[in-house]
Amino acid sequence: MADNTFELKIITPERKFYDEQVTMVEFNTSEGEIGIYKNHVPTTVIIKPGILRITNGDEQKVAALHAGFVEILGDKVTVLAEVIEWPEEIDLDRAESSKERAKARIDGKEEGIDMARAEVSLLRAVTRIQAAKLK
Repeated sequence: MADNTFELKIITPERKFYDEQVTMVEFNTSEGEIGIYKNHVPTTVIIKPGILRITNGDEQKVAALHAGFVEILGDKVTVLAEVIEWPEEIDLDRAESSKERAKARIDGKEEGIDMARAEVSLLRAVTRIQAAKLK
């Protein structure tokens, strides 16, 4: 059987989050969702908040990925993430509160509210909630 794995490294400013051989990784980019297998066309993409799925054979792991960029090479993918969390690291109550605050800012349409920032905050909270419920 041919080796269909590639190296996946996920690095944050605080820690090395992940560094193993995998068969596939999926995540959201500014251009849409992407799935990467070994020998993918080399490229660099910008991360959009969402669920990152790591597949290695029959095993799958998920994490909440919030911001950063990814370098994709044929046999190596490097994720430079500003923030990424395993589901067990997420405080679900805090994420729910953050979601409600962001929705209130968006719905309130108060003067001086940075709508783009409020929308990103909402997306990050929803991502955390989704990830926490997948553990």
